[in-house]
Amino acid sequence: MVANKNLPLTRRAFSLGASTLGVVGVAGLLAPRPASALTFTLNPGQPFTPMPIAVPNFAGDPNFASQVSQIVANDLKLSGYLNPLDPSSYLDKTVGASDAPRFNNWMTIGAQALVACTVQMQGGQIVAAVRLWDVTTGQQLLGQQFATSPDNVRRLGHIIADAVYSQLTGFKGFFDTRVAFVAETGPKTARIKRLALMDWDGANVRYLTQGSELVLTPRFSPSTQQVAYMAYGQGDPHVFILNTANGSRQLVGEFASMTFSPRFSPDGSKLIFSVEREGNSNIYVMELGSRQIRQLTDDSSINTSPSYSPDGSQIVFESDRGGAQQVYIMGADGSSPRRISFGSGRYATPVFSPDPENPYVAFTKQDGGNFKIGVMKPDGSAERIIADGYHNEGPSWAPNGRYVMYFQDGGGASGGASIWYADVTGTVNNQVRIPGFASDPAWSPLLR
Repeated sequence: MVANKNLPLTRRAFSLGASTLGVVGVAGLLAPRPASALTFTLNPGQPFTPMPIAVPNFAGDPNFASQVSQIVANDLKLSGYLNPLDPSSYLDKTVGASDAPRFNNWMTIGAQALVACTVQMQGGQIVAAVRLWDVTTGQQLLGQQFATSPDNVRRLGHIIADAVYSQLTGFKGFFDTRVAFVAETGPKTARIKRLALMDWDGANVRYLTQGSELVLTPRFSPSTQQVAYMAYGQGDPHVFILNTANGSRQLVGEFASMTFSPRFSPDGSKLIFSVEREGNSNIYVMELGSRQIRQLTDDSSINTSPSYSPDGSQIVFESDRGGAQQVYIMGADGSSPRRISFGSGRYATPVFSPDPENPYVAFTKQDGGNFKIGVMKPDGSAERIIADGYHNEGPSWAPNGRYVMYFQDGGGASGGASIWYADVTGTVNNQVRIPGFASDPAWSPLLR
């Protein structure tokens, strides 16, 4: 089982070769690194075929090698951009990092890239040596070695997958992450909601609260060890900060009324949230070090769901100050608020992407009887719907700014919510497979 805190993990490069495989190009959205000789292009709204790659069994210690190779292959497949071929088609079933690949065997089955790895125990640690090969040219694209403790084997697989994904697509990795969410059990009329934590792919679910109080809207700190969330205990709901490593929690502010919709600043030094008074709500910010609180909005409307820009200079939020639920943006000090959503329908739960070079805002949109997940630029341009369904809500960005996780409620008398993710083009849309119902996902930063 993955440890509950960041464990030592070392890496070193070896025999690094020049990259000749191309990168994914995204027209009109997020620009990746310049493409090289062999390229494929991902255009929003157009058919796309993931790059076929081979992830054979890894060589080395049988107690770990097979598990790590399966994690790597699963991560790459779930990305939607890469397609690990069926292992039954492989002519070479196992390929280690020191093996000389027989490239004709891989070209025969249509593979464009090959992941070769040796996983073995050395001095009480698991050591993985990884090579990534361009099958067409026979050139090495990547050579790295990673080491970690035996109880950290799933993270080892995720980190190898991150290295391969980054090399082939040009985008930063996102597999070595966790997701906080609300686990839901029991009948729909008396559902128990617990704060929970899992690996990004749905594995290693563990519960952070016991279900004695209703919990909603968890949000990760950039430190990865703290989660802010809203809890209904006795009286009005309030915002708390929970340490996921030791289980301790602290109340945010001494407000007589409801506090909700928390989110951390990019550097983790502040917490921004909403406070309800007499039917209206305004946005406040707390300096976590000094515990000083400052009010940022002050009007007779509902202002909520605040989220900082990647550089901390702006805040996006939702408000009905114009008569309908829409998305606004203002300075981090509350100055110069302006509306940025102008499409049909109502907009809610905006959240800035973490990419400072290509910032986008994800949002929920209620239009035409459906709840949709979309993205747009901070000035409101380039709006794109990436998930459309009966009830989609609660977007949360992957740390690389390429994917948005959200929850979907299928409705019905006994139905419940499930967690999904889509990429920014709308090409990828997959469910995260976990037991039971789940909502309110919050993606962590990379653990390393």
